[in-house]
Amino acid sequence: MGGIVVSLMQTLVIPLLPRFPQLLGSSPGDTTWLITATLLASAVATPVVGRLGDMYGKRRMLVVSLVMLVTGSVIAALSHSLVPLIAGRVVQGLAVGVIPLGISIMRDELPAERLASATALMSASLGVGGALGLPAAAFLAEQSDWHLLFWTSAAAGVIVLAAVLTCVPESAVRSGGRFDLVGALGLSVALVCLLLGVSKASTWSGAATTGLFVGAAVALGLWGWWELRSAQPLVDLRTTARRQVLLTNVASAVFAFSMFAQSLVLPQILQLPASTGHGLGQSLLVTGLVLVPSGLVMMLMAPVSARITTARGPRATLMLGTVVVALGYGTGVILMSAVWQLVVVSAVMGAGIGLAYGAMPALIMSAVPTSETAAANSLNTLMRAIGTSVSSAVAGVVLTQVTVPFSFKLIMGMGAATALLACAVAAFIPRRRTA
Repeated sequence: MGGIVVSLMQTLVIPLLPRFPQLLGSSPGDTTWLITATLLASAVATPVVGRLGDMYGKRRMLVVSLVMLVTGSVIAALSHSLVPLIAGRVVQGLAVGVIPLGISIMRDELPAERLASATALMSASLGVGGALGLPAAAFLAEQSDWHLLFWTSAAAGVIVLAAVLTCVPESAVRSGGRFDLVGALGLSVALVCLLLGVSKASTWSGAATTGLFVGAAVALGLWGWWELRSAQPLVDLRTTARRQVLLTNVASAVFAFSMFAQSLVLPQILQLPASTGHGLGQSLLVTGLVLVPSGLVMMLMAPVSARITTARGPRATLMLGTVVVALGYGTGVILMSAVWQLVVVSAVMGAGIGLAYGAMPALIMSAVPTSETAAANSLNTLMRAIGTSVSSAVAGVVLTQVTVPFSFKLIMGMGAATALLACAVAAFIPRRRTA
């Protein structure tokens, strides 16, 4: 529930982005900060919350994250101008650590035979919430005042918070130690520079984005130097450099890069006027409903992912998931002329995402000690977020520079190619069965 609500929160504003300039009396460029601010806040919070969870208690940090979700939703619901709404979205973004924290609690609490299916479902919730959130947000936005979106998010957060306090035990597995404040600040600067440069590359000047990328590289280098010399680092780079962890994170980032077409191309095909010759002229609500089967398939594939992981190992599950996503993209290159065809394409990709996302936590947890579970899972979640952010920027450039509908087919082909690249990276992960 927590994972679905948090990922749903991230997609709530997407259907309203074209209307926010008029609703808030601001420019279209300024309203994109409603997405960018959440992205930056979640990138900074994810590794920090994971490390604090390992040190002081995963349930405690899970509760803190859910409080941030509720608080940010209330701030946004009470907003009537852009600045307080952005502030609310920043606070909401601090809650993204719920998913890696939940996976880590499951490792500490569940018996071994239940762990694979549980973590697969928790990991898939990142995509499930997004698939369910778009039609829900579109319906609420069309039928009522936009503030209701955030009141709904706050109410859902309160329900999940009450459920966590009632049902989720605090784990006794803690690493203790002193929090690496310098490491947290250094990583935050690097991530903000990197993701801000990626998200604003098409709208800001070349000098500004180049400066951000250079700043990110310098900050990341200094951060790595500090972490290797710190007795209690924010991220144990020596553990992260282990072949299984490193390759899993690289495969996760590449795989996340491959998924941009599902969220960018399919909605455009559905909503473009039929008179253009390459659009289906559907409403925003229908567009969201087309993506719902993808989320449901992700949930259904979680136990399948666990069974394959138990029988063949998580490496095989991850590779299979990437191949299924590539197959979905390949199908999309041919089938994009009817609504039912896009439902099939979306569902096939949802099946691959459910398989792959279910395998990633298993690969990470089988290679790191229990005292570093939350931090390691948080880093993996962060790598996925970075891959998705970079891919969105690339897709935006393709859509503006290449003639439609060839751009749609080109992005679908790029998605298939990068999914297969993720499969190739995963092939080098050590073949190891989980206990």
